[in-house]
Amino acid sequence: MEKKWFVVYTKSRCEKKVAALLAKRNVENYCPLNRIVKQWADRKKLIYEPLFTSYVFIHACENEIFSIKQITSDIVNFVYWIGKPATIKDDEIDNIKKFLNQYMDIQLEKQDVQISDRVRIISGPLMNIEGNVKVITNNKVKLSLPSLGFMMVAEVKISNVEVIQHPTTVLNMAHS
Repeated sequence: MEKKWFVVYTKSRCEKKVAALLAKRNVENYCPLNRIVKQWADRKKLIYEPLFTSYVFIHACENEIFSIKQITSDIVNFVYWIGKPATIKDDEIDNIKKFLNQYMDIQLEKQDVQISDRVRIISGPLMNIEGNVKVITNNKVKLSLPSLGFMMVAEVKISNVEVIQHPTTVLNMAHS
C-alpha cells in the first residue's frame, strides 16, 4: 500500500510527546514547530511551539492506522473527513516545512467563505468544479456554476469548498 500523510488529534499539549513516541517506534511523523521569541522580565528565549495545536501528521499506510493509534493514549483519534481518515497532500506538508524554515512567529488564520468569492468544491458529487458564492446560510453556500451557457445553482456545505480568490484580492491585484 502507498504511504500517505494522515492527521492524528492529540490530547491538549501532547503534540511533541506524541511525535517523540511515534519516532521512537519508527513511525514517520511531522509535528510542525513554530519558532517564537518569548520575552520575560529578565531575558528573551527562543521556544518551539506546535503550529497546529493538538495535531500531528503521520506518514503511513492506511492499514497501519489502528496499530499507530494504540502506541499511546495521548492520541485521541485520527482526524476523519467524510467517514475516512483525512489525508494531506505531500506538497502541502513540504510547503509547511519550507514556510517554517523561512519564517518565525507564524500566526494561523481561518479563511472564511464570503459572498462573491471564487471557490472550488473539494468534496462530494461536484468535486473540483469552480463557482462563485451567491448566498451563505448556516453551514451551506449557494454557488453559481456556469456550464454550457446555463447558470446552475448548487447548495454545498461550507466545509466542502475552498476559496480560490476573494473579490478584494482581484481588486488589489488590479490596482498593483
